[in-house]
Amino acid sequence: MARKSIARRIVRWMVWAFLAVVLFIASLLLLFRYVNPPTSAFILGYRMANPQTEVHQQWVDYEDISPWMPLAVVASEDQRFPDHWGVDFAAIRQALIEYQAGEGLRGASTITQQTAKNLFLWNGRSFLRKTLEAGLALALDGLWSKRRILEVYLNIAEFGPGIYGVEAASRAYFGASARQLSAEHSARLAAVLPNPKVLNAAAPSPYVRDRAFWIRGQMDQLSGLQYLRHL
Repeated sequence: MARKSIARRIVRWMVWAFLAVVLFIASLLLLFRYVNPPTSAFILGYRMANPQTEVHQQWVDYEDISPWMPLAVVASEDQRFPDHWGVDFAAIRQALIEYQAGEGLRGASTITQQTAKNLFLWNGRSFLRKTLEAGLALALDGLWSKRRILEVYLNIAEFGPGIYGVEAASRAYFGASARQLSAEHSARLAAVLPNPKVLNAAAPSPYVRDRAFWIRGQMDQLSGLQYLRHL
């Protein structure tokens, strides 16, 4: 009986601890719907790993970002962004079909999932992290507008070693503010997002040039600036 009582207390404590964590995260999500996050999990991780290196980040509102930049990241990373619920289940199914057919397992993360990961989680491919990422993405899509998700993503995404957010990236690579980004420069910034520690928007490799060219074509196919006009 004593063991059963202890087990019940442990289970009850675990349930309450889980509910407390869920409530805390929900409160943060509601807060960050209106208040700009002061930092992110990825930025904190970089600071801890590189204490002697300066981190460059400057928050800019969505209205102060060239409209080509959100279009470029959507064209590059998540073309169904305006329509899905934070997780693109159709893309996940297609990735699994391709994997079962013998092709490599490709990522199917949405911009919402990447925002959740960069803001709250850690890098890696563990099942636990992907599960948490998907749950947070669904919550983000329910609590935030699509416009807010893009705004936060563009301000915390890593564009190079110690360079976070589109304003810092634009100034570091092109000597201009994010408001002044052209379609070509926006596509080049989007092209480095898959591996920003290696790829460079200012001195693009052939891979970055080819990917930026492909992104520009996708931007046009999505009907250009009209595609995100109603967000």
